[in-house]
Amino acid sequence: MNSDSHGIAGRTLGLTIGAVGVVYGDIGTSPLYALREALRPAAADGLAPAEVIGVVSLLLWALILIVTAKYVLFLLRTDNRGEGGVLALFALVQSGTRRGGLALFVLAIAGAALFFGDAIITPAISVLSAVEGLKLVTPVVEPYVLPLTIVILTGLFAIQSRGTGPLARWFGPITALWFLAMGVLGIMQIVEAPAILAAFNPAFAAGFLAEHGLVAFFVLGAVFLAVTGAEALYADLGHFGRRPIQYAWFALVFPSLTLNYLGQGALVLSDPSALENPFFLLAPDWALLPLVILATVATVIASQAVITGAFSMTRQAVQLGLLPRFQIRHTSDRESGQIFLPGINLALLVGVLLLVLEFRTSSSMAAAYGIAVSGTMLVTTGLAMLMLRHVWSWSWPLVAAVVAPILLIEVAFLSANLLKIPEGGYVPLFLGGLIGMAMWTWSRGTRVLFQRSRAQAVPLDRFIRQIERGSVLHAPGTAVYLTSDPTSTPPALLHNLKHNHVLHDQIIVLTVETRDEPRVAAPERALIERIDDRFTRVTLRFGFMETPNVNRALGELRKEKLDFEGRKLSFYLGRRKIVASPTVGMPVWQDRVYILMSRLAADPSDFYHLPRDRVVEMGSQVTV
Repeated sequence: MNSDSHGIAGRTLGLTIGAVGVVYGDIGTSPLYALREALRPAAADGLAPAEVIGVVSLLLWALILIVTAKYVLFLLRTDNRGEGGVLALFALVQSGTRRGGLALFVLAIAGAALFFGDAIITPAISVLSAVEGLKLVTPVVEPYVLPLTIVILTGLFAIQSRGTGPLARWFGPITALWFLAMGVLGIMQIVEAPAILAAFNPAFAAGFLAEHGLVAFFVLGAVFLAVTGAEALYADLGHFGRRPIQYAWFALVFPSLTLNYLGQGALVLSDPSALENPFFLLAPDWALLPLVILATVATVIASQAVITGAFSMTRQAVQLGLLPRFQIRHTSDRESGQIFLPGINLALLVGVLLLVLEFRTSSSMAAAYGIAVSGTMLVTTGLAMLMLRHVWSWSWPLVAAVVAPILLIEVAFLSANLLKIPEGGYVPLFLGGLIGMAMWTWSRGTRVLFQRSRAQAVPLDRFIRQIERGSVLHAPGTAVYLTSDPTSTPPALLHNLKHNHVLHDQIIVLTVETRDEPRVAAPERALIERIDDRFTRVTLRFGFMETPNVNRALGELRKEKLDFEGRKLSFYLGRRKIVASPTVGMPVWQDRVYILMSRLAADPSDFYHLPRDRVVEMGSQVTV
């Protein structure tokens, strides 16, 4: 084997280990509570061995059908130029259909909103369930479980501003150790009660569902906890690639999860009282404290992965016009995906702490967990159906044959989770509804604002002809006017001419465009149109996974296609004051929400990476 092959193999191994830590951190902590919560509805009148085997069988086949079949083998192949996730899939379908459509738009908003709800619930339930294991070490620590959980979560969010790079290299090995430990603990109990291996037979799962009626429906809602985190497989596709994620699943993650669930089931078969906490009771007394410590570290890593996913999802939503511009800080000069959003980080922290203080135990919080994830999965399946039809050009009968079985299972999971609404399931629905309303309002308000601005705008071609016939003072240097409509005269340009009676020698009318693809190749970055000796129209294209660094992009164009002196370049921005009106555009309540969100938006100079000492802002007032 030559050095190149060794290098490729080494890189693949490194990506596979990294995927274990980031991609599978969430689903890897599900054994802490999934089987316990799934068995509880059936344990009211005592547990028969067939019931234990049936519930474990449901867990195993949920992993096989939902995670393995849908995500690992199918969805990882439906990438948008290497990127995954619900918004990447939305952009892919949108580009394939060549039209938006209300249904497609609503699906995208619902999926993204529910993902944010999951990002709030996952850290809370994961860390809390791990710290609760200390009660088995000594009951004395029980009053300190909640305060310790709050301290750990606060510390986790506090370090986000420093970036995850220095810690990320440890995520994979630690999580791999966690999976190995789970597998070994499971094997130890399977040897004691090998009857649990019958759970591989799907007949036990089907029999349990057929015999237990409404109880089975409640169990199904708890079984879904075993596949929470599966969406991360798809969302992190761009970071690791399809092969490493698949290798990690089949070589380590799936075998370890399977052995651990079988082991917990075997333990409950042997000792029904172990249902109190079957995961930690798998360990011998001497290993309990180390296991609690390892579990806590694993849940912190799982939480980190979800938080990072929320940052990436926010950036995608901003680029696709679903959220206002948030302040984005890059925490690495090597990896563009390592970003920190202060506003989102604070919102997540507040939400997580409120959840912990409200529910206080992982068991009570479990009711709030499944709806967000099952809803997101259902949205992803719906988008996948549209992708197969409009992008891959499959016939509807073939699409139905492939997707319908998974769709039916996920509808059953969502229906079972909806029964938990009174017990806490309202939390993700409320969060998702709130975030979805905000996305819809921002998208709609931005469209209304654009239409009103365009109706009042002066066509750029007509403005240039009028300028040529008049006499205007000239200022040396080049002025860049940012505008969302390249065919209209930027309002800042009109205000500058009105108040200062001067135009620069060179004027660039600049539009920043977000494409439906994750990243734009360098040769396609800019479209330059020379209008006359003074005016140039430039369109800069960025992918929805990229940060729009306008200053750097113009600097690269200066070397090749644009002639201007960097130190004499000035940027002019239009600063609009938005006013609500009951007779124009949206309802007044939605106007006020839009105005509030616009105030939370990051400064355009920061978002577009403009040099602050060369930015001039011109104000105007617009009614929505």
